[in-house]
Amino acid sequence: MKFKLLLAFSFWMLLVAVSCNKDDITFDTPTQQLRFSRDTVFCDTVYHQVRSETYVVKVYNNEDKDVLIPRVNLEKGATSLYRINVDGKPGYDFKDVPLRKKDSLYIYVEIAPQATGPEAIAEDKVIFSGPAGQQHVTLFSVVQDAEFFIQTPTNPNVITSSTTWTNNKAKIIYGDLTLDKNVTLDIDPGTKVYFHKNSGMKVSSNAVLNINGTLDNQIILRGDRNDPYYDTISKNWNSIKMEPNSILNMNHARLFGGTRGLEMKQTTANISNSFIHTFFEYGMYAVNSTVTASNLVMNNCGLSCIGIFKGGKHNYTHATIANYSKSMGTFDRKGIFATNEWKNDAGQTEQGALQQFNLYNSIVYSDRDNAVQFEQTPGQQFEYLIQNCLLKYSSTSEAGFTFDNNVNVIQSIKNTDPQFMNYFAAKMNLRVKTTSPAKGKGNTTIAGTVPFDIVNEPRTTNPTIGAYQ
Repeated sequence: MKFKLLLAFSFWMLLVAVSCNKDDITFDTPTQQLRFSRDTVFCDTVYHQVRSETYVVKVYNNEDKDVLIPRVNLEKGATSLYRINVDGKPGYDFKDVPLRKKDSLYIYVEIAPQATGPEAIAEDKVIFSGPAGQQHVTLFSVVQDAEFFIQTPTNPNVITSSTTWTNNKAKIIYGDLTLDKNVTLDIDPGTKVYFHKNSGMKVSSNAVLNINGTLDNQIILRGDRNDPYYDTISKNWNSIKMEPNSILNMNHARLFGGTRGLEMKQTTANISNSFIHTFFEYGMYAVNSTVTASNLVMNNCGLSCIGIFKGGKHNYTHATIANYSKSMGTFDRKGIFATNEWKNDAGQTEQGALQQFNLYNSIVYSDRDNAVQFEQTPGQQFEYLIQNCLLKYSSTSEAGFTFDNNVNVIQSIKNTDPQFMNYFAAKMNLRVKTTSPAKGKGNTTIAGTVPFDIVNEPRTTNPTIGAYQ
């Protein structure tokens, strides 16, 4: 027993000795400059009084000795819109910050600003002062004033009378925002609409949604995380659900980053000069709907850019529909999928006639075998016409239609690379190169119905297939 007590006492004394030696550290003044994991922190676009996500800067000590950084501070001090946390301690001014040799410390950055106008720049610096000179890391963010639409148990979040959204404030939607029956919502040019995670919009029966952008003032509809990382991933929000007999008019808009983009049931939609991309399932999901679209650009959708169910009427002119993705490489990734059938919410199969499907002067391409797939139900009407288009096409059995010697496929090109400038979502540029087989292959009469391309370039002479001249 005495031996065990002696052994325990000896072990305790050893721990004390080790602990004392560990804490017995001499810190010197740094003689070299520090190294940082980044020299600028571009924070997410933030909204009035809404705290941003937290960003990290690592500070490295390259010297072969332990140092004390004399001062780390925000240049604007207590008046700064930013807040920092240095090695676990919050504040805006820190003295004698220890940093072990060949080690690093973490600085956490966030911002929760007060907006002073529709959009402004918030900038500051984290200053590192010492004998080796002054160094800094720049903090930069766009600050927007915002109007919030928040669904709660006591607030169903319904727009009950016709209204106009102006671009003086960003619109932030939490939960579902509903446009009531027989109500019209006009969205002015330059307005930004942001959806929080698992949020969306519902346009009720007989309601009208007018998304009225211009070439110089697009309307943006996306998730509320504005860090560039979120520009190229889906499922940041849900969808815009259009109920039966609702109407959508969309011009010069960019819609991206959700689960489904436009989710339409018996909807009439007119879409022009718009970008729809990066959706987990469909960019456009149309059930027995009437869709007329021109100068439409789509890309990067998991199941299909356009999904047509239970028939309807569809006309697409000068569209560029691509489907390339690194993040959703194992998905079907069709360009256009059309079928007479649809499973309702009860799991029952309903059928409807595809009364009209016209694809004119358009590109539908991907890295899959077939960019267009038709599933025609026996006994159901399935009318289609593909004219002066460039398609990725593999076989009749997979595509559901013949390409050659088909009176419904006119003057079209198959399996010839359209030569996009850059088709991946991070740098999506679906213009075609000067050597593209799409150049000058559009039908002139059809081009005359859409005489200017998506960036307002004239196309009435030698029209190029797709949304860009």
